Amino acid sequence: MSAEIQEMRDHFSRYPPFDNLSEELLDALATSIEVTYVRAGLPILEFNAPIHTLYYIRSGAVEIYRHSGELYNRLGEGDIFGQFGLLRNHRVRFPATAIEDTLLYLIPEEMFDRLCDKDENFADFVELAEPRLKATVEQGLRDNDMMATRVRKLLSRLPVMIDEEATVQEAARRMTEEQVSSVLLLQPVETEESFTDNEGNSWFLSGILTDEDLRARVLAEGLSAQTPLRAIRHGKLETIQSDESVYEAMLVMLRNNIHHLPALHRRRPVGVVHLSDIVRYETQSSLYLVSNIFSQSSVKGLARLMPDVRAAFVRLVDEGATSQMIGGAMSTIGRSLIRRLAELAEEELGPAPIPYCLMINGSMARNEQTLVTDQDNALVLDDRFDPGQHDGWFAALATFVSDGLDACGYPYCSGGIMATNEKWRQPLTVWQRYFDEWIEAPDQQRLLHSSIFFDLDAVYGEERFVETLQQRVAQRASRSPRFLAALARNALGRTPPLGFFRTFVMEKDGRQNNSINLKRRGTAPLVDVIRVHALAVGSQAQNSFDRLDDIERAALLPAGQVERLRHALEFIAMVRIRHQAWDVKHDHPPDNNIEPENVTDSERHNLKDAFQVLSNAQKFLRFRYPTPVR
Repeated sequence: MSAEIQEMRDHFSRYPPFDNLSEELLDALATSIEVTYVRAGLPILEFNAPIHTLYYIRSGAVEIYRHSGELYNRLGEGDIFGQFGLLRNHRVRFPATAIEDTLLYLIPEEMFDRLCDKDENFADFVELAEPRLKATVEQGLRDNDMMATRVRKLLSRLPVMIDEEATVQEAARRMTEEQVSSVLLLQPVETEESFTDNEGNSWFLSGILTDEDLRARVLAEGLSAQTPLRAIRHGKLETIQSDESVYEAMLVMLRNNIHHLPALHRRRPVGVVHLSDIVRYETQSSLYLVSNIFSQSSVKGLARLMPDVRAAFVRLVDEGATSQMIGGAMSTIGRSLIRRLAELAEEELGPAPIPYCLMINGSMARNEQTLVTDQDNALVLDDRFDPGQHDGWFAALATFVSDGLDACGYPYCSGGIMATNEKWRQPLTVWQRYFDEWIEAPDQQRLLHSSIFFDLDAVYGEERFVETLQQRVAQRASRSPRFLAALARNALGRTPPLGFFRTFVMEKDGRQNNSINLKRRGTAPLVDVIRVHALAVGSQAQNSFDRLDDIERAALLPAGQVERLRHALEFIAMVRIRHQAWDVKHDHPPDNNIEPENVTDSERHNLKDAFQVLSNAQKFLRFRYPTPVR
């Protein structure tokens, strides 16, 4: 093989869909091509002209158009075009023009057909719309054992169960005999949530008793061994269905700081998942870190855990976790920090004068946090709030929590979205009025600064306050075309970095020249697009992937669009996350900026596909949510 053909072969092997071809097919491909050169501005393919060649860009740049003359795509090194004509009637469907001096490899129809016949991945790539991005994301999900493994796979024995009218001593005896660290508590009643045992008796699962409970809730409190179990059971029992993923089990345990999780088949208990059961599926750092957070007695102690937070993040990335898993774990760690800070504040300030709820907004509320984030929080207070009588206490609480978060590496919000701002420390009725004004009288500029509040969740205190706001938003936003139109216009403010030449438009802000901010130009505008559609269908979900599920169920978007948005968000988010992990490993301050030349050829092409999905989604927003005529 000549040096020239070897160079062609090597170039093909770097780019999809050729990068997974067999050695035999690569050799045949490299020896079958012709080479041509097209000057900038000259047409390559004319609409409806005969076509018997697949075009591969060796260098240069090409624009692809629709028959109407509308720009369809811009292609660069390693991209192919002409496949749609070859697959259909051998007529050009998408005209092409060189926008730079361009060197092309021409793959004859016979070779194209051979590749389709012999390589399934190649056939899928050229026959399916946007297969490269989809295949990459779905392969990542398949490779992640935690998403595929069901909770039932972790269960090694049936749970030990006991009537809650039994005594603590009886429960301790059973636990010793069965050599278990927990027993499930039952009530002999028949309800919609009851299950039937093998003898036909109806039982309701009311609680769980663990070794730790025996120490902390019985011995430490000096209770009698004859104390009935119902007197010491917890108020709320967390459970999980046995066909849920290990990932879901991990999140439940993280969010609630528990080590035992009853698993159900419908309503019947079939086992108890213990922390040790899922340690091998998930980083120990994340799980133990939450426990360590709640054991700290000062802000300094919490701040000392921050290197562990970064280590947990890097380990999740290295173990192949998805962006949804990483975002959920990091958000849970952040939520746990806020809860512990609120507890420490109450220890210092005394009990709250009236009920309240600490509300979080933005990425933490969506469970999509990474390492690079600031704090966004607010206080929703009971309607009995009297500023003169109560605000001093809540201002002190807000300051304690915000200062503590800053000390732990969550910097103050530059936009002032913090409970230390009096405007964001208000009773429930005032918050209801805020949302009513934003929805019923939308102002473009005001929405620009308030849209973060449409990602909201409770983190500590009276959760029903924030749940009331979530319900109000879901009900009213979907019935306000003016609001949706205004929110859609704001969602167009940050565009993907697709330019006229080559692949990307670089940042030119004086600090990050020749880079792309993957949050500002990628994940953030995707989140904005998804939020508009989610509010339009009345979704109460906060996480972007959960919102996409609701959007898909409502059949709001054209077929395939939800899937494309999901793949684009996952891919861009993971490139951003991996970049931050690389920064941490190399002792660099983590950020959101990547230089395209520092990513692989395949990753660069997938980024371009993902940005194109975003661009198309933003165009659809204009069509779907027009400004109503007064």
